[in-house]
Amino acid sequence: MLVLGIETSTSQTTVALGSEQGIIAATVLSTGKMNHEVVMPNITHLLRWAEVPISSIGGVAVGLGPGLFTGMRVGITTAKTLAQILHVPIAGLASLDVVAFSVRYSRRLICAALDAKRGELFYAFYRPVPGGITRQTDFDVGSPSRLTAELEARPEDVLLVGNAGLVYRRELEEAGKHVEFASAAYSFPAATALVELAIPRFMREDFDRVYDLKPYYVRKSDAEIAWDKRRRTG
Repeated sequence: MLVLGIETSTSQTTVALGSEQGIIAATVLSTGKMNHEVVMPNITHLLRWAEVPISSIGGVAVGLGPGLFTGMRVGITTAKTLAQILHVPIAGLASLDVVAFSVRYSRRLICAALDAKRGELFYAFYRPVPGGITRQTDFDVGSPSRLTAELEARPEDVLLVGNAGLVYRRELEEAGKHVEFASAAYSFPAATALVELAIPRFMREDFDRVYDLKPYYVRKSDAEIAWDKRRRTG
């Protein structure tokens, strides 16, 4: 079964195509800017390079965040549209889960943390288990100092993975030597890992309903915050 993975919840846009036998092709675009308008062109080029007709896709997997609002919406809308046009199942997965899955072979407790902008980060804790990871906490959003305090309170060694470790490394290093920073290669949720996570779901027919698929909104959007401010001052 061929699965197309679409991950746009961060400033990195990544698309991958794979099956239970491995990844066939993948593209990554990361310039520090929002590049989500290139999602469909990337998919088109990916299929052309892999010499795979779009009709061969058997399922679509998409990252649901938490992440940047515009990116999440673009990726999810694209994935829904493709699933409906191709009449194939769709599966949504949390982008923090995808980041943590990339370092699933670690023996440490895993903290996946992504830059949420506005001086905040999205994060969750995971424990490696045979064959993958299991999430230990809910998704949360907070300041680097808040996460630092949580890391300090953990009695065990922690592997911090995600681009928040790049953006806020100085603050997060204050948590102590029991916190190790993962390679920058795992800083963003990868569509390759998304496909790997999604394939077992497709194999056991654990699909999502298209109309139920929504981003993980861990905090309010800028527009909602501005509206709240106007109401309080109005």
